[in-house]
Amino acid sequence: METFHEVLGPWSLATSRRFWEGFAPAALPANETGGHLHTVFLAEADWQRVEATVHQAGDTARISVTGPGDLEAATEQVRRFVSLDIDARDWPAVGRRDPVIAEAQRLLPGLRPCGFHSPYEAAAWSVLSQRIRMSQAARLSSDLTSRLGADGAFPSPQVLRGLTLDLPGRKADYLHAVADAALAGVLDGPSLRALPAGEALEQIQSVHGLGPFAAELVLIRGANAPDVFPHTEGRLSAEIVEKYGAELAPSDVADAWRPFRSWAGVHLRALRELRTHEIERGAAFPR
Repeated sequence: METFHEVLGPWSLATSRRFWEGFAPAALPANETGGHLHTVFLAEADWQRVEATVHQAGDTARISVTGPGDLEAATEQVRRFVSLDIDARDWPAVGRRDPVIAEAQRLLPGLRPCGFHSPYEAAAWSVLSQRIRMSQAARLSSDLTSRLGADGAFPSPQVLRGLTLDLPGRKADYLHAVADAALAGVLDGPSLRALPAGEALEQIQSVHGLGPFAAELVLIRGANAPDVFPHTEGRLSAEIVEKYGAELAPSDVADAWRPFRSWAGVHLRALRELRTHEIERGAAFPR
């Protein structure tokens, strides 16, 4: 199935793809050649494997999806996790209000945050990365995908729920809870996006093993909500202090970023990673 979609506001598939290829924990394997984005994932509508390719022609996205399930819903999922469903015509205005964000927009032209394929995958990552280094968590996730996934896609919640997993601490119990929540619709991407942020975060935290940090990750990088400020992301808070000084609270700084607080935060985190290579080195995911 192939469809064409007008993208409102700045967009560069090349910039967005470079971000996704290099920015764990939702990292995308680098494309061999060409200017497209290619990925495989599980469609939330039916947990069937989907293969998707995105091309850009000016302000038009050409999205091709193949698989056995609901391909219309899968296409909308692609638009969500690549942020193509967002009307970003007012995003440049954030830079006009805030010179730090203006510089980030200049250095990352057309970046649209690419998130996890689904809140379910983000929640699973949150469990896997608890209290261990990101490089270790990435190996656990890769091992689950290679052994139990659907030809490159992360294991479905049905598969994950039925497994006896040999994982550190209580990770196995928490992954089972995540799988149950996904099957019950608690982690449904469109539903979480439709809720006020506070309610969505509470709903995510009702899942056993997901605390405030995980809830923000699931909402911002799993549901790809564009206007949520993360209060628990230590690296972003440190970057804000470095760029803006310690006089203002990070959340007060972020007020000027509305209605794109998530986007602005991702831009600052991406630039920090380019400068420090914290994630590339596999540093522990901060709580």
